[in-house]
Amino acid sequence: MLRLITTTILLLPFVVAQKSDPRTVALAGATTTVADGIYAVGYNPALIAYQREKPFMMQVGGFDFGMNNSYISMAKLNFLSGDTLDSAEKTAILNRLENNGGLSFRMTGQAALPAINFAAGNMAITSNLMYFSSYTMPAGMARLILEGNANNPNIDMTFAYEIMAVNETAFSFAIPFDSYALGISVKSLQGLLYMGVDPDSSKADFTTTPFAVHGSGRYYIRSGVGGKGWGLDLGIATKEINGMRFGVSLINALGVIKWNEPSFIKDLLAGKDGEYGNSDDVWHLKWGGKALSDSVAAVYTYNIDSLRADNLSSRTIFSSKSEVVYNLDENGKPKPFNIRYPAIFRMGMSYKKDALLISSDITTGFENRLYANSRWRWAIGAELYRYPVMPLRLGFAWEGMDRTELGMGIGFHGGPVMIDLGFSFKSGMWVHTMKGFNFSLGFTMTDFRGRKVKDSNEPDGPSPVPEGAPDINNPEIENSLTDENKQ
Repeated sequence: MLRLITTTILLLPFVVAQKSDPRTVALAGATTTVADGIYAVGYNPALIAYQREKPFMMQVGGFDFGMNNSYISMAKLNFLSGDTLDSAEKTAILNRLENNGGLSFRMTGQAALPAINFAAGNMAITSNLMYFSSYTMPAGMARLILEGNANNPNIDMTFAYEIMAVNETAFSFAIPFDSYALGISVKSLQGLLYMGVDPDSSKADFTTTPFAVHGSGRYYIRSGVGGKGWGLDLGIATKEINGMRFGVSLINALGVIKWNEPSFIKDLLAGKDGEYGNSDDVWHLKWGGKALSDSVAAVYTYNIDSLRADNLSSRTIFSSKSEVVYNLDENGKPKPFNIRYPAIFRMGMSYKKDALLISSDITTGFENRLYANSRWRWAIGAELYRYPVMPLRLGFAWEGMDRTELGMGIGFHGGPVMIDLGFSFKSGMWVHTMKGFNFSLGFTMTDFRGRKVKDSNEPDGPSPVPEGAPDINNPEIENSLTDENKQ
C-alpha cells in the first residue's frame, strides 16, 4: 500500500495528452480509419465524409484523464527495494533510462465544452479544453546516484519541464469522391497558460576530475498567459470496400501558439488597474514571490565550486540564485515567443465483418515533447457489436521495449443516448506492471434512429419503373412488337 501511495504521489504533479475520447482509449488509439463524427477530429477529418447518411451527433459532455511515467511501477518499486543492487542490475536500469531519454512523467487532461461539439453532414465543430505537461529528470542523475562519479567525468544534469493549457476549437469538413475522401480541420488555438524551460538557453552539468568535483547550471524559464495561434489537420480515407478501409492523416501539420501578446484572457485576469502582471490580478504566475508578466522571465542558476575532501564543510562550495529578468526587445516591448504544437503522423486500416470491427494503426511524432514521441507506435483494436446497444472494445499498442498499452471499454447506445467508457493500462499490461493509466468518459446525443450505417451486403434492388412506362414483361406487349424491336 505504501508503494502504491508513493507511486501516485510521484505521478500526480505532472500531466500530458493528445486529443482523446473513450473509444480511442479502449482501442489503444487505433482509430485512424474508424473514428466517427466529432471524434474523427484530431485523428482523421476525412472520415467525416462518411457520416452523411447518419443523423447529427452532439457531445453533451466528457472528460479524459491519465498519467504515466517512463520507469516507475509497483513491480519496479518491489525490485528496487530490499537488497543492494549488483552491477548488472544497475546497468539494466541505466540503459533503460538512457534509452527513454531520462525519467519522464506525463499526464492527460481534457474536457469537452458542452453542446459546442457537434457534427452533421460532412462538417463538424469541436471545442475542448486541454492541459499538457511533461517533466524529465536526466538519466545522468540516476547514473551519479547508482555509480558515483568514478567513471563518469561529465554528466548531463539538464532537466526538462513544460506545461501548457489550451482551448482548441476546430472547424472540420470533408470532401467525398468516388473511392476516397479528403478532410481538413482548421483549428483556433487559444492559449490559456504556458510555462517551460527553454532548451536552447538552459544547460546544466556535473564534472569530475582526479582532484575535485565541480558543476554549474542555468535554467531560463519562459511563461505566458493568453496566447493565440492556428493549427491544421489533413487526412485522407478510402471508401469501405468489402469491409476494408485505409487512411492517412497528419495532425497539427501546422500548429503554433504565439505568447506574450495582448489577449482577452489577460483582460479577464487583470485587476482594477486593467494591467496584467501586478499584485491586484485575479490570478497570475509567480516566481520567488514576484508576479510574472509578459515583460519578464525567470532565471535560476547554480554553481558547485571545487568540491574536495578537504573543504566538505565549506559554505561557499554551492551557490545558487533565482531572479526575474526583463524580457524586452530594443524598443522596450515584451518579446513574444512561439511554441510549436507537436505534429502526429498516422496511417491505418480497418476491416468490418458482420458484428466485428478490427482496426490497426501506425503512428509517430516528430519530437519528444508534451504528447508527442519520435517513436513508431503500432496499435490494434477490436470492437464487437454482438449486442448493438452495448459495444465491447479491446485494444493493444506496442512502442518498443516495455512501452505497451492495453485498453478496454464498453458503450451504451440506446435511442438518442450514447454513453462510452474507456480505460487503459499505460506502459504495462497489469496493475502491478503499469506505469500509468488513462480513463475516459463521454456523453453524446443523436436522434432516435441512432448512428447506424446501411448494410453493405443489402441489395439495392432494381430501379423503379417510371410511371406510365409500358411493362416490358407483359406478354401481350412482347407479342405486339416487331421482330426488329424484340431484338
